[in-house]
Amino acid sequence: MLVLALALVATVARATPAPDKPAPATYPFTFDTLMADAKRRAAAPYAPQHNRLPVGLDKLSPEQYRSIRFNPDAGIWRAEQLPFRLELLRAGYNMQTAVTVSTVENGEAQDVVATPAMFEMESAFPAQLGKVSLPLSGFRLRSRINSSKVWDEFLVFQGASYFRAVAKNLLYGLSARGLAINTAEPSGEEFPAFTHFWIEKPGAHAGAIVIYALLESESTTGAYRITVQPGVETLTDVELTLFPRTEIRVAGIAPLTSMFLFDETNRGRLDDYRPEVHDSDGLQIAAASGEQIFRPLANPIKLQVSSFTTQQPKGFGLVQRSRQQGDFQDFDAQYERRPSAWIEPRGEWGAGSVELVEIPSGRETNDNIVAFWRPAQSLTPGHPAHFAYRIIWNAEPALPKSLGKTVASRSGASLDGKRRVFLLDFVGAGEKVDGLRLDLNASAGRISNATLMSNGALHGLRASFEIDPRDAELIELRLRIMRGDRPVTETWLYRWTSG
Repeated sequence: MLVLALALVATVARATPAPDKPAPATYPFTFDTLMADAKRRAAAPYAPQHNRLPVGLDKLSPEQYRSIRFNPDAGIWRAEQLPFRLELLRAGYNMQTAVTVSTVENGEAQDVVATPAMFEMESAFPAQLGKVSLPLSGFRLRSRINSSKVWDEFLVFQGASYFRAVAKNLLYGLSARGLAINTAEPSGEEFPAFTHFWIEKPGAHAGAIVIYALLESESTTGAYRITVQPGVETLTDVELTLFPRTEIRVAGIAPLTSMFLFDETNRGRLDDYRPEVHDSDGLQIAAASGEQIFRPLANPIKLQVSSFTTQQPKGFGLVQRSRQQGDFQDFDAQYERRPSAWIEPRGEWGAGSVELVEIPSGRETNDNIVAFWRPAQSLTPGHPAHFAYRIIWNAEPALPKSLGKTVASRSGASLDGKRRVFLLDFVGAGEKVDGLRLDLNASAGRISNATLMSNGALHGLRASFEIDPRDAELIELRLRIMRGDRPVTETWLYRWTSG
């Protein structure tokens, strides 16, 4: 095992110091200094920072470079009795955006330089690389969230503004992002990137860790403060200020990115031995009106963009409701252990909508689902935009007590092939149908054979119906179960498209 070697650069500058320079001093750092830096940068033209492999590292083969992995024994704070450990992630061989990682203690920051002594590779590092600094792409954090004896990775920041987190007994799945710009727009999407992170050294009994980040892109800069508390639910509190360089017409606030390949509604399109393949299976929204909405995800033939609500919601998120191993029959991927991510806005966000983007995909390696809050008004230069929210990473966001939820959505052709048959299973609203009715409508086509029955196997309810699309290319379906004028289940939404 290689030993820990840590060097610190002298200033906020990105340049790697020469090996013969003395160890640098610390520099003052607060969220206010980060805000001031982001504002200053926004007033200047965008200057992207690129990783360049130092001489020597560029002589390694791609296979050798990919085999370089951080040595856990070199974890920052590992030698101290602290509840968190910080590990560094080297840059990819494809020259990702340059990233600086720093630590902060008592208001003083130090920029970390990663040397080969912190890493391991399948074959020994060439001797001439002993003092070369490895470019970084991000970092990960470990804590003992599942066992007092095991340091589990629970958070990783890597690539553009992407980050992922897990809670107890869950595995990595969907990702969050710092910001989305022009997602699904004909002009093409812009991917802002976190270029500098500052991580506060935690106290001996800290339950949370604080991360600061500078975001940069052609259209904006941003200052972020992210407080993460891992556990049975991992709580991520995000506070951010954006300083637009140019007008941003389509801004995605609190964006979530996931993968949906198929489930019971569309598995016939893909030849696969598994019943379902997805990191998330639905968009869940708690509307300002109090209505609870569940929209099963789709892997469409053509790009789909859907908008929900016109007022700031109480919450929204991408969720994974399929929780049985038998739902997937995949011992390796273990999709049943992927987390849900629930966004709770803090403060006033103004008018806007929750947007869902569904991108056609033929492979489970593609993240093809994006959900975010889109402000109704463009973000403009000279007008800093402030947002705050909490991300709750857990198995599933809670619904109000006694409100039933959708646990399965199935679809197939009718016996004569002329209609679509839908079967929906609900739990949490009892299994007696007396006094209940279906509130069901479609934007086009003709509904028939709508039925509500008890589902004793689930101690729940089953709703079924058929729809004749006629000449429709697209039909928006809406269903909920009512007792009088009061809903006893969430509202199920679905978009059917021809083909």
